[in-house]
Amino acid sequence: MKICDLTQFYSPVSGGVKRYLAEKTEYLRTHTDDRHVLVIPGETTGVHDDGPTRTYTIRSPLVSRTSRYRALLNLPAVERVLENEQPDIIESGDPYQIAWKALASGRALGIPVVGFYHSHFPEAFFRSTFKFFGETAERMVMDIARRYVRSLYRRFARTLVPSAPLGALLTDWGVGNVATVDLGVDPVVFRPGEKPEDSARGEFGLPPEAKLLLYVGRLSPEKNTQTLFAAFHRLCQRRPGRFHLLIVGDGQQRKLVKPLQKKTGAVTWQPYCSDRAQLARLYRAADLFVHPGVQETFGLVTLESQACGTPVVGIRGSYMDRIVYSDLGHWAAENNPESLADAIDGMSRQDLRAIGRRSSAIVAERYNWPRVFDRLFGIYREVITGFDRG
Repeated sequence: MKICDLTQFYSPVSGGVKRYLAEKTEYLRTHTDDRHVLVIPGETTGVHDDGPTRTYTIRSPLVSRTSRYRALLNLPAVERVLENEQPDIIESGDPYQIAWKALASGRALGIPVVGFYHSHFPEAFFRSTFKFFGETAERMVMDIARRYVRSLYRRFARTLVPSAPLGALLTDWGVGNVATVDLGVDPVVFRPGEKPEDSARGEFGLPPEAKLLLYVGRLSPEKNTQTLFAAFHRLCQRRPGRFHLLIVGDGQQRKLVKPLQKKTGAVTWQPYCSDRAQLARLYRAADLFVHPGVQETFGLVTLESQACGTPVVGIRGSYMDRIVYSDLGHWAAENNPESLADAIDGMSRQDLRAIGRRSSAIVAERYNWPRVFDRLFGIYREVITGFDRG
């Protein structure tokens, strides 16, 4: 079987989608004889072979200097790759022009196409953008978004979603071809340590006596990092010296980090971390991982942190809730700084090491990548077998 992944949600510093594709390549290398084609935007056009995966980069304009995402606009180049490679199945990883091109090329070449609904973009972008224009405008925009999602994703042979509740929502919207595929972790890398990794704290000059809070991800409105920063400021006002915040990531709200450092004297910032082993050390060094997102479709960093034995606290109510294996009663009930600060403060008083050990065992058993990809590749074969090439 030859699988082609096609996405523009890919950059040198991107998160969940890039991790998913990297882990898929590793699974192909170690568990199958299948072949893989990856088509992504890049600074230049080229092709690179790495074991079972052949990666095509297509020169694309930069749309964000911090996230380094690019808009893959050269659709004829995409079509040439698909014509030359003739994969058995195409997976589209974003909901924009690439998705429509994948469907058109698949139809022309007689290749089934599945779509992975990685991000619930109507909620993440449209609702937050238009809520300032009133309820009527918001309802109109969301209705247009629902119609768009239904029109696009009902055309795929299968729509893959990272959580069952999100799949149920798309089904309610009229997308009738939904299959749930969890994301996962590598339990060899993301695992608890023998003892607290104080060396990581020393390496970054982190105070050993403070409760170390960790955030990993983009610094952007859709990740709700402004609420995290405001909550941390409140914590430092309440309990000076008790907490320290380590931020790993970049984005448009990076500009808020320096003022927070000046106000609190308790913030350390590090850019994107691509080294999985180093990232696991940071998870293990932290006492508590803070995830302020309220629009997550899965929450891969939440899973990784728990796999490393570090509990998570955040704001209840997103699709991420189902993969949290500590008491959600300690989480914030409302999306505001005061509620999140209360949740962090309260959670920090629990037996975090005991919570972390329990969570790690559950995550390692239920969410290892081979288990995830065994299910996914079974769906691929089912779609290929049932595809009508006439």
